[in-house]
Amino acid sequence: MASDELDQRNKLVTNERAKLTATYVNGVAVAVLAVGGLAPVFAQRLPGPIDPSAAIRTALTSLVCIVVSGVLHWMGRSILRGLR
Repeated sequence: MASDELDQRNKLVTNERAKLTATYVNGVAVAVLAVGGLAPVFAQRLPGPIDPSAAIRTALTSLVCIVVSGVLHWMGRSILRGLR
């Protein structure tokens, strides 16, 4: 294999690894949003006794998970900026 071909192959492998990592991080971001950000909100909508302190905890937990999800998504995007 010529040096140029080897360099091209190495770049391709590096890019594919970066895309795979970014996809994984974004998948985790989606899971955090769904499980921690949205599910508690929907669970609060179920009929039953309403506890005001539980509602506040749910809102805070959801907010934290939404922010964490956004940060993870941003990290995935920043990984892709390194593509060559």
